[in-house]
Amino acid sequence: MLRLQLAPADLCRVRFVKRLHPVGTAMMACQALRDPTVSVMAPGLVDRAATAGADGAARAATVTLRHLLPARGRLPDFLTPFDGVESVAAGLEAIRATSPRRIRAEVTAAYADVAATPLRRRFAAADPEALDLLGRAVDTWFGAVLTPHWSDLVSTHHHQVAGAAHRLAMRGLAGLFTGLHPAIRWRPPVLEVRTWWSGQLTGTGHGLILLPSPLAGPLPRVLVEPGRPVLLVYPVPMPRPVAGATTDALGRLLGVARAVVLRRLAECGELSTTALADAAKVSVSSASEHATALRAANLVTSDRCGGAVLHRLTPLGAHLLGGGPGAPGGGGGEPAMARATGSDLP
Repeated sequence: MLRLQLAPADLCRVRFVKRLHPVGTAMMACQALRDPTVSVMAPGLVDRAATAGADGAARAATVTLRHLLPARGRLPDFLTPFDGVESVAAGLEAIRATSPRRIRAEVTAAYADVAATPLRRRFAAADPEALDLLGRAVDTWFGAVLTPHWSDLVSTHHHQVAGAAHRLAMRGLAGLFTGLHPAIRWRPPVLEVRTWWSGQLTGTGHGLILLPSPLAGPLPRVLVEPGRPVLLVYPVPMPRPVAGATTDALGRLLGVARAVVLRRLAECGELSTTALADAAKVSVSSASEHATALRAANLVTSDRCGGAVLHRLTPLGAHLLGGGPGAPGGGGGEPAMARATGSDLP
């Protein structure tokens, strides 16, 4: 169990990752997709990784990454850098800028329980050719496996940020932390995280950045670097695909946009007009118009809460969707998710 004591300076700067880091995501995915539990979180990605393995270049990249990265557990921190979020190339450049001393220390620790091989020894010694080989493998593997699903991963991130922002607004920090993941528990001022390593740490004073990811693996991950915010990555499922708009009976009945609005409310349980607009990829005025029409049909209810109007399904709306996930009175399903801009939380 990792116990992270957060100071007021950290708690005043709790926010979410604005953009997914291509290389950081790839590093986690290379490891996480080897774990059977991840097939529940991101089955499409698991299938894609298996299919890509039939291609020669992608297969060689997979072999290289599986050899150099630990099969499970803690990854060397320098492989998930804060810098280089713009692209795969920028992320790999940030990795190459890591000092050889840090690479040696972190890779040696990661290899504590794996057999030594010539390539692993070269990697642990920060050999430039081994780092180049890693970079080429990441670039190839990202293109073959993650690129086709990148928009889904971004959407999942937006869904989760919107839901978390709503919990923060309605329930405060305690409600936010409590709803992140069963392995994360808030005992003020300590955040307890069941992760791959144990210890007691204090916050850096630069805040706490949260990253929901279907590729975190079975347990949350924590990255702590001096002078940086603490990064907490926690597992979430990817939302289930929705039926195609052109062949969807509900879309033909209500109109495609209103069917999407109804489904997004079913997924998250309750959304403000702004969050609903982002979830359905429409303007705020359009979201308000759709909610008004659905409310007139007794499919949605709307209530004012402070300066926002919150919308949720009625029992009739839930019944129309077949009691879908997150619908009032529905029978379980995936955790509530909503889409947002991914901007920092207050």
